[in-house]
Amino acid sequence: MSSLQTKTEKSRLLTLATTASVATAVLLIVVKAVAWLLTGSVSILASLVDSIMDSLASLINLFAVRYSLQPADNEHQFGHGKAESLAGLAQAGFISGSAVFLVLHAIDRLRFPHELEDIMSGVIVMVFSIIVTLALLILQRYVIRKTASTAIRADALHYASDVLTNASIIAALYLTSVGLSWADPVFAIAIAFYIFYSAFRIGFEAFQMLMDHKLTSDIEQQIRDIAVQQSGVSGMHDLRTRQSGQISFVQLHLELDKNITLEDAHNISDKVEQKIRKILPEAEIIIHQDPVVIS
Repeated sequence: MSSLQTKTEKSRLLTLATTASVATAVLLIVVKAVAWLLTGSVSILASLVDSIMDSLASLINLFAVRYSLQPADNEHQFGHGKAESLAGLAQAGFISGSAVFLVLHAIDRLRFPHELEDIMSGVIVMVFSIIVTLALLILQRYVIRKTASTAIRADALHYASDVLTNASIIAALYLTSVGLSWADPVFAIAIAFYIFYSAFRIGFEAFQMLMDHKLTSDIEQQIRDIAVQQSGVSGMHDLRTRQSGQISFVQLHLELDKNITLEDAHNISDKVEQKIRKILPEAEIIIHQDPVVIS
């Protein structure tokens, strides 16, 4: 598959995933709002608020991913990939805010207990929410494998947490139905802390990318092996890597015999670059040739 075909396919998958995420979030907001009005459950309210945050985050992702896919221009000569990381930070902020709101509301419910109504409707809505969310996660996991998108990974992280929170809400509703009225707000607080933990993970990953964190040690070792195993290469040093959205950046120095021709040095470097592209198809690669004395 050519580089252009790869970029087009990634663009299609990212657009599909972000659009599906927005549609799912909107659907879940509607059904959870109905369930909250029917039951008065604070844990369902927690899930509703989380879904509202999901919809805002998904909208941010939708625009951020589209922007990040734009090619480099005169003002952004290294592309627009970091828009994905900025979207991740925005998501972390939204999610953290929702967690604080939920804790405050749940504490108020502990102080002033409220009897729930029509618990079965709440259970049905939570089961429906789990099924819809699992369907979205299957799509997102596929897109992540194909694109390694930070924004989609962040989106999938809090949708995965939604499955756990929705399951815990079903448990809270059951416990409340058998007379344990404290279960509903306590489960809501637990959900809030889990949401906050998820926000921290999303924010940390986005921050690392914005700070030009290197690629994984495994990828860097593969690059080193490719370089030193190439015929004509005496050694390599000063490997530097980073990730920006869908594009990896790789810089390294090859040690080559000082007596070979410029053409031969260029051909050796080209072979190394081509092999690196097999593991990083979208990479921007800069290779510097250092002349050395071969004994």
